[in-house]
Amino acid sequence: MAIQEQLLPFKLHFAVVAVAAIIITCFIYLGPTFSSLVGFFWPLLLSTTFLLAAVAVLLRISPPPHTDVAACRAGDDIIDFVAGTHYEQLAGAAAVEERPIPKAL
Repeated sequence: MAIQEQLLPFKLHFAVVAVAAIIITCFIYLGPTFSSLVGFFWPLLLSTTFLLAAVAVLLRISPPPHTDVAACRAGDDIIDFVAGTHYEQLAGAAAVEERPIPKAL
């Protein structure tokens, strides 16, 4: 009786696990087999294997070039300009006027 009293607070957990087990069993029973999945997707799996093998061979033949620090920082000025709004750097900053938003009819 003491064990039942200790397990009573976990009643919801047991119910969730039981429902999940039933759902998983139904999916396994009603779902496709592994061989049918491989039979359907074998062209995709084969082409992906060939692509990854080609990438591995190309990286081994010609490794990517080493980049210096100056090349990595080449676009930082543009990124800072785009990320932040610097109206004073724009050529026509004085010509920009704020127009009131027209009200909907």
